[in-house]
Amino acid sequence: MVDRSGLQPGDRLRVITPSGALRDLERFEQGLEIWRSRGYDLELTAGYDQQWGYLGGTDQARRDQFAEALNDPDCRGIICSRGGFGATRLLESWQWERLKPDCTSKFLIGFSDITALLWGSLGKTAGVHGPVLTTLGEEPDWSIKRLFDWLEGRPIEPLQGTGWGNGTVRGQLLPGNLTVATCLLGTAYQPSLSGAILAFEDVNEEPYRIDRMLTQWRMTGALQQVAGIALGRFSQWEKNINPHSFKLEEVLRDRLGDLGIPIVSDLPFGHDGANGILPVGIIAELDGERGILNCLSEYF
Repeated sequence: MVDRSGLQPGDRLRVITPSGALRDLERFEQGLEIWRSRGYDLELTAGYDQQWGYLGGTDQARRDQFAEALNDPDCRGIICSRGGFGATRLLESWQWERLKPDCTSKFLIGFSDITALLWGSLGKTAGVHGPVLTTLGEEPDWSIKRLFDWLEGRPIEPLQGTGWGNGTVRGQLLPGNLTVATCLLGTAYQPSLSGAILAFEDVNEEPYRIDRMLTQWRMTGALQQVAGIALGRFSQWEKNINPHSFKLEEVLRDRLGDLGIPIVSDLPFGHDGANGILPVGIIAELDGERGILNCLSEYF
């Protein structure tokens, strides 16, 4: 059971860069300012501004950032500066047993490539699939309010999308980026999917690639285990599309529509638009008739 007592102004949080190298310093500073304006004490973990190729430092340096933040007894939460590429590499040699006892009851906030850490630390951190520092400044007011409402222990409103039918279910909510989540299939960091509600988003993935990934989920039997699927924004899919390609919605309907489970699409989370936070590992309710995703409970 993760201890999820709410944050309060004055709490200390650590900033890490576990994926791609930090490049957009202006948007990074905007994100820092929003957090600081709420009264939080943000510490930039050593190495957050490093670069190794397209990564924010070597694998070990980025692992050390995450471990240092987890081990800090005065740290209440960990905020990722950006997504990008490479968080999955940190899990390859990750060893939870080498960390201090009871070090992991902290919030972990990020999305996109950070899916690897959110899913990899399921049950150990209070994961929040939501804006990283370089995207927070672009969020609408309601989305920023939703972030701090959840972190500070207040209830959050349901998200409204488009229902595909098949009733209503409750299950453990597993939000993430489809591409990164697909890379975790069959690994030690794939969470239990039995009775889960998957919530997927993605960016810059053409329909044929979405088709290929969802087909892999089908062929592994993973989609046959879940209770429901929530779909956020799949942005920039049409940038380089072949004129004979299926449209994205056609692929989603073809690969998911025959599962016989509640599915809700067009939910306001993901890249290139409002990214309403979704807690990782809580119990949620998905209403496939009314098109509603409602977060119901605390973390496991």
